[in-house]
Amino acid sequence: MRTKPFPIRCTSAFVVTMLAAGLAGCNGGFNPVRDVATSVGAGPQMAATPDFVARSRPANLDYMPIGTPAPERPTPARTADEIKAAEAELDALRARNEAAGAAAAELGNTPPPEPIKLPANTSQQTRQKTNSKRTP
Repeated sequence: MRTKPFPIRCTSAFVVTMLAAGLAGCNGGFNPVRDVATSVGAGPQMAATPDFVARSRPANLDYMPIGTPAPERPTPARTADEIKAAEAELDALRARNEAAGAAAAELGNTPPPEPIKLPANTSQQTRQKTNSKRTP
């Protein structure tokens, strides 16, 4: 009795089909199942992009090519004199802030007021809790 090579062909066809389906799944722009479901109305609905998102993103998302130098800075680097002037300005600002903090701390050193002493009034009985036992 002769066996047919059908199982080998079926297996190889199945493997090729699964490989093609797997590779088609990697393609983000083309998804026939999603496209059919969306056209029927059962798939995901595409929402409109909000205005602030559309304004904040560039129209063309170019990538930076590898191996090319970075673009030149829009402003030139500061000189040593400009850096020293900025440091002096920051030091003066720090000194002003420390002086203001010291003045605020000095104002905060005032002693708290004396507590008010109430006159002793012995004519009234001391109030007792309503659910406490009164034992004379």
